[in-house]
Amino acid sequence: MNLPDHGANPKLLYKRLRMEAPEWILDFSENVHPFGPPEFIDATWKYLQELIKYYPDPDGEPFRSAAAKFHGVEPDRVIAGNGAAEIFTWLAHRYRGKRVLLIEPAFSEYRKTLEAEGAEVVAVQLTEESGWRLQLEELVQALKGCAAVYICNPHNPTGLLLQQHVLVSIAEECRNAGCELVLDEAFIDFAGEKFSLIPLQKTLPHIIIVRSMTKMYAIPGLRLGYAIGEPKVLKQLKRGAAHWNVNAISAQIGARCLEQQAYRVHVVEAAGIERESMTRFLEEKGCAVTDSAVNFLSFRLPADKAPDVFFNEMLRKGIVLRHTRSFKGMDGNWFRIGMKSAVQMQELREAITQWLRDN
Repeated sequence: MNLPDHGANPKLLYKRLRMEAPEWILDFSENVHPFGPPEFIDATWKYLQELIKYYPDPDGEPFRSAAAKFHGVEPDRVIAGNGAAEIFTWLAHRYRGKRVLLIEPAFSEYRKTLEAEGAEVVAVQLTEESGWRLQLEELVQALKGCAAVYICNPHNPTGLLLQQHVLVSIAEECRNAGCELVLDEAFIDFAGEKFSLIPLQKTLPHIIIVRSMTKMYAIPGLRLGYAIGEPKVLKQLKRGAAHWNVNAISAQIGARCLEQQAYRVHVVEAAGIERESMTRFLEEKGCAVTDSAVNFLSFRLPADKAPDVFFNEMLRKGIVLRHTRSFKGMDGNWFRIGMKSAVQMQELREAITQWLRDN
């Protein structure tokens, strides 16, 4: 099946499957939470509209300085990108023609951008048998000869979290191997800043940390992300960027988003409640479930159930799950679901219960 590499595009998914899309669709394939962007965007929209009359700041201000303040680092240790995805294209350019280690399954843009730049991609494969946990000995062996290793923490698509001391050990092994560590913290907001490696970045100058604004603030259409690292490295990365790569509205909204502490607490608490409830439900139904720390989880049906039949029948009901055919090692046998509202999660549970009863 030629399925889309990413979630959040139900129309394309139905089209690729040559399946008529129902009028009513509930999309669990994306990891954006259900509460919408912070309210200040509506309240200040008239002011934001005025910004389109002027060229944006080439460094993405005021967002860059706001991100620096949020993390307690100097502004020259931050660069703003048109989404984290843009930053991965800069990183791929940095590693052009070099060997790069990935931890599979992984966000497909890592491999896609690296291979487009002629990088040699090698991989450490996580497995269900090891609970999708990274085996450090295997990682250390694989680092030899690599210019960089990409690690997503918490991991996408399993949601597993690596503790800070484990990441420090990995960073030290990378330094010994002459290898840079690219740390994708796109979902760390849901686990907590205490797990981020940003406070230690100065002492680990071979680390580049990539962050996304999309998931926590429900602003996928704006495209806004940032990277934190050594100023010299960041300057090299941004050489490949368009002069005005972040538009003025995104830069303004991004800066204000970082002030929304109460909003963040509400989103994280709600996601945690739904994740725990969904995990209990799936385990009671005999499914295998990943030990997620974020606003999504992955699960596998009981062994006697056909995943392809399940996926297609959910689609016919208008329920869109994230397939895992683009996640190496999961190969379509697992499904990833983003946490939505309590009502929507209950609808999903009822649909799964019905399907398991009938099949």
